[in-house]
Amino acid sequence: MTGNPKCLKIREISFFATLLMTSNMRCANLTRPGHVTSFECYDTSHLYNLHHFWQEGLVQAPLLIQGVFGLLGGIGAHPDDFSHMKRTADRLFGDNYRWSALGAGRSQMFIAALSAAGGGHVRVGLEDSLWGGRGRLSVSNAEQVRQVRTIIEGLGLEVASSEDARDLLSLKGANNVNFK
Repeated sequence: MTGNPKCLKIREISFFATLLMTSNMRCANLTRPGHVTSFECYDTSHLYNLHHFWQEGLVQAPLLIQGVFGLLGGIGAHPDDFSHMKRTADRLFGDNYRWSALGAGRSQMFIAALSAAGGGHVRVGLEDSLWGGRGRLSVSNAEQVRQVRTIIEGLGLEVASSEDARDLLSLKGANNVNFK
């Protein structure tokens, strides 16, 4: 892939794609002012790559780092794996990032609970897991959102409102776009 990364319209950047992009071009910047780009990190090596990009000025803080756990070829979904990723992100980025986590497959709610309990954000949905419980397929994204809401509130935490989520992700909201 060649071209100017400022023209990219993606909001999530997997480091597999990012490394391929940057190996063949000179980058000016992979993020746009006023936009929050989500960086999916499947292993601690992705955190180090992101740190390099950040130091070189190719990405701008605040970074939204999504730790991805439980995928074949990536970091596992064990609590030690989760803690190692989070500690590495803390050491590399300090206060210059927001942490979110997702667990693939059966580890989805477990990883969500770890992230929420540690002060991070969570991501759930059918894109990451088809399961609605042990041995049962989920009927919808909404079912998984209800499940994680129960977990978050069970931890004594508050779920972000739609407005809070739009602010966090720098989204305009339906009233401020020209969708037809």
